[in-house]
Amino acid sequence: MSSIIACVWDFDKTLVDGYMEDPIFEDYNINSNEFWKETSAIADRVGREQGIMVNRDTYYLNRFIKYAKDGRFQGLNNEKLKEYGSKLRFYPGAVEIFTALKNVVDKDPKYSENDIHVEHYIVSTGFKKIIEGSEFAKLVRRCWGCELIDEELENGGKVISEIAYTIDNTTKTRALFEINKGVGIHPNIDVNTKINEELRRIRFENMIYIADGPSDIPAFSVINRNGGASFAVYPEGDFNAFRQVEKMRTDGRVQMFSAANYEENTTTYMWLVNKVREFADRILKQQKDRLMENIGGSTPVHLPSEQTETTAE
Repeated sequence: MSSIIACVWDFDKTLVDGYMEDPIFEDYNINSNEFWKETSAIADRVGREQGIMVNRDTYYLNRFIKYAKDGRFQGLNNEKLKEYGSKLRFYPGAVEIFTALKNVVDKDPKYSENDIHVEHYIVSTGFKKIIEGSEFAKLVRRCWGCELIDEELENGGKVISEIAYTIDNTTKTRALFEINKGVGIHPNIDVNTKINEELRRIRFENMIYIADGPSDIPAFSVINRNGGASFAVYPEGDFNAFRQVEKMRTDGRVQMFSAANYEENTTTYMWLVNKVREFADRILKQQKDRLMENIGGSTPVHLPSEQTETTAE
């Protein structure tokens, strides 16, 4: 029986205060708002004019490659992407809560002695290399993100040139199934391997998915449908973002939401800590129930010795 609780995190606007690409735009003096607006407009126009489907979640990768090749992102390669991970600005308490949630079970003997523990995962439509260069790299079991191929230049340098792997808001659900089955941890298992639910590494009912908005609805749906927990965050003080996640709650898309502040004693901190403890208690009960089912009846005991009956004469 699985005894692992998985906290699965989105990245941009969930842990990062803004977007992971912001330091790149600042470094190259590119207006980020204009970049995203232009990218969205081009994706719409190309799709309309050529009668093709354009994945708006990942089309931006083509624009990054174009900018790198024409010199606007001069010298941008995987190594440099990783360096930008150290320049990110996170929401209050975002880094610390990863350890705090693990400590809920690691520091309580009734859980730790029964091999119950917490693992963290990040699933993002952004650059995996940036995540790998951030403080979260050492805190997660695995992370998913878009990956690019470097091209060798004549001057000996490298520049991003091709798309190698993409994650969009729908294929995030594939990552959830990979976590569920243990893909990348068990070498002989892939996402299509048939595994009985009882034997899967992390059951969906033991997953908590934390993200910021409607783009994560497919992932929220998988988690909710299979008994897990869903939680949305919004930038503190952003009324439009608040209304957005409140609508998600009333529509049954998420179970709870709060401001993206993970510091101790905030609503977000307390809800997540309580949910981990709730899951741990359920797993502990399931372990005990399974043990009792397999004992096979009551424990044998010594019978009392027979007494010789005597009759007074």
